[in-house]
Order: sequence, then structure tokens, then C-alpha cells
Amino acid sequence: MNPVTEIATTDRSLSQSILSLSSNDYSLLTDLYQLTMTACYVGESLDRSVASFELFIRKLPKGFGYTIAMGLAQALEYLEQFQFSSAQIDALQATGIFKNAPDRFWNLLATARFTGDVWAVPEGTAIFANEPILRIEAPLWQAQIVETYLLNTINYQTLIATRAARLRDVAGADATLLEFGTRRAFSPQASVWAARAAIAGGLDTTSNVLAALKLGCQPSGTMAHSLVMAIGALEGSEQAAFSAFHRYFPGAPLLIDTYDPIIAATELAARVAAGEMELSGIRLDSGDLITLSRTIRSILPNVDIFASGDLDEWEIAKLRAAKAPINGYGLGTKLVTGSPVNGVYKLVEIDNIPTMKRSTNKMTYPGKKQIFRQSQAGKFIGDTLGLASEGTGLLELVMSKGDRLQPEESLATIRKRTDLNVAHLSTEVRDINYDGATPVRISSALSQLTQTLKNRT
Repeated sequence: MNPVTEIATTDRSLSQSILSLSSNDYSLLTDLYQLTMTACYVGESLDRSVASFELFIRKLPKGFGYTIAMGLAQALEYLEQFQFSSAQIDALQATGIFKNAPDRFWNLLATARFTGDVWAVPEGTAIFANEPILRIEAPLWQAQIVETYLLNTINYQTLIATRAARLRDVAGADATLLEFGTRRAFSPQASVWAARAAIAGGLDTTSNVLAALKLGCQPSGTMAHSLVMAIGALEGSEQAAFSAFHRYFPGAPLLIDTYDPIIAATELAARVAAGEMELSGIRLDSGDLITLSRTIRSILPNVDIFASGDLDEWEIAKLRAAKAPINGYGLGTKLVTGSPVNGVYKLVEIDNIPTMKRSTNKMTYPGKKQIFRQSQAGKFIGDTLGLASEGTGLLELVMSKGDRLQPEESLATIRKRTDLNVAHLSTEVRDINYDGATPVRISSALSQLTQTLKNRT
């Protein structure tokens, strides 16, 4: 197989030199095997069979006691817009891969629209391993072909929201937490999703201007070392750079560790005392944050101290344990990268026949499922994973026959749900080094169905 095959196309939106993404591209943002399987389903007259697929996390990242479900809004937007343009179909045909596909496959794509149902837990809900975040019930070809995009948005946003919730839990309710991860996110699209998930998961706002304005938030940030170096070099001193910045952004926080942060703080303190300058905060991006913050607090007792520089929940826990006088944190690299959330999307039922995967270490539970949460006095006790037929639980019907049933929730609503869900969890599950068992039992009905299918040859 040739590693690169040139495909001719006259449509600029599919030009090989343009790799930016728009919503018109979403239906092609899928793995090849989703399309080849769809062609096979059509050829075998199976495409209209009603299938149920569930998206769940098989195993949580190390040290995670829970995850925060996120990304549903973007998943529903995708399903609402699902279609293939004539240019996209022409491009697929030009590959030659589908030369043996039945004609009806192309007719199906030309008239494509998602017509299924979606069950999901609300965004901001705490979820554990093997619990479905989302279930698709739709004609087999539709339920199959949407897998890649759903996993992409829900896996990534769930990771970011979970990290944000853990950071908020460790830093405390009064700390200011800012998302600074745009330059480290895996793509421009991912940076916007990361900002959304971070705010919904517990952070205050983002430095990403596009994301903030789209989300109805006030963007927040300070300055970079380059401003201090450039103006300092041209105008003679670090303090000249601070003065210049404050001419246009009075009182804004200043980044003071380009050179010597103690000297910078001492000179700033003298200017504040003399009434030359008002200062709301300073940021430290390097060095021994415990020692530096204590020293600077003694120099600038009434100025907020912000810390940044590859911080995560473990580093913040250390700073808090040492009682470092830090008022807020900028979170970037380790928030938007790190251990992935390994969400998977598996067929659980086809034409009312329950199915399960029996592969070693990758077994799945069969049938359409529901999550039944138990609590006492407002505190989480545990979950039961059972069959959907056993009653009402956390998963709600959010889309019927391709139509959304409720308006998109605000970030404030999702953030409040995240806060409440985390607060209701046990201290043990919230521990950032959690290594215990998943607090989920399997219902007797689900256990019996699982065993029945295991016994089949």
C-alpha cells in the first residue's frame, strides 16, 4: 500500500493545502472504516437495523476517582448538522476505495440526516468507569458513522473538565483559576473546546480571546516576558516596561520574574507606597514559588499573587500544604494535555438483540443501560449500572428522531452542576491520588444477561 495517494479534486474546500476545519467538514471527520462498514451494511441490507451504541470510559486515568462528563453540546450540534455535500461525495468516489460499493450507499450519503435518539447524562455529571455518558439509538449506519466525532469531542472535553474540577477542588473555592492552555492544546479547535470544558469544570475564565467571547466570558491574562524585555531594552529598565503597560491597562497584574522578582517587587512596593502606581496583582512564572510568594507577600502585602508555569493539581496541593500565599493560578500545559480519557463506543443492541464484546480485558456489558445513583443526606453512596428497562436514572433523552429536546445549557448551569457533583462525592473518591475500586455495582438483571451471553458459543 502506498503511504500517500494523490486524489484530484477541484473543490477548494477539500484542497490538500487547506487543513482548517469548518462545520461543513464534520461528516467527513471520521475514520475510513466507519464509511467502509456503512457500505458493507448497505450491501447486506443491514443499514436500517436499529442499533444502540454506548459511549463510556473503560478505565479511568491513574489517580482519577471520577470523571466529569462534558462535550454533549458539541455532540448534539454535530448530529443536527450531519450531512454530506455533493463535493464530499465526489471526493470519496475519487479515492477509488468504494468502487465496489452498492449504488444505494451513495444515495444514502446524498440524503443523509441523523434521525435517531440520544440518551445522555447532563454535562457536569460525575461518571465512573463503564458507565455510559451517552447512548445513540438509530439506524445502524447512522449510529456507526458518527462514532469518531463523538469520541473526539466527548473524550477531550471530559478530560479537561475533570482536570479542571480536580484543580478547583484542590485550590479551593476562593482561588482564581485561569485557563492558559491555548498554545499547548492539540489544535486550534481543541483550544476552544479546552477553554469551554475548563470553565464548565471549575475554572474562572480563559486567556483565549475567541473562546471567551464565544462563551460570553471576559478574557483574562497579564503580559509576557517579551514585553518587559523589549521595552526594558529600549527604554532602559524593567520598571519602564511596567509603567508603559500601566499607561494603557492601569492597575493590571504584572509579570515580575523576567529578571529578579524580589528586586522587581521591592521597586514596585516603593512606587505603590509613594502613590506613583496602583497595582492589583503580580504573576510568578518560575522559581521556587513557595519561597518567592512568601517573600513577595512581605514586600507587597496587599497585592494578589498569581502563579503559573506547568502547574497541575499535585503542584497546587503542595503549594497549599506549604501555605504559600498564592491567590490564583494560571493553568496551561498540564491542563490541556496529559493522560487521555479512554472513552470507547460499543454496540450494545441490534434490532432488540443485546450484544457484548468478550475480548480479554475488553469485555463490555450488553444491552441498553441506565445509571442508578444512590445518595444519603446529600452525599454520594454509590452507583448501580443496570438495564434501561429497570427504571429512570441519570441518562436522559436529549434528542428524539434527530431533533434536540431542550435548549443548550449555559456554562454557569453546567459549572454549578459540576461543583455540586464533586462536593457530593466522598473524600476518598476526590483524592487526587485515588487508587481504590470503582464505586459501581452491577444490577442482578444486567449480571444475569451478561452471564447468559457469555455462555453462548
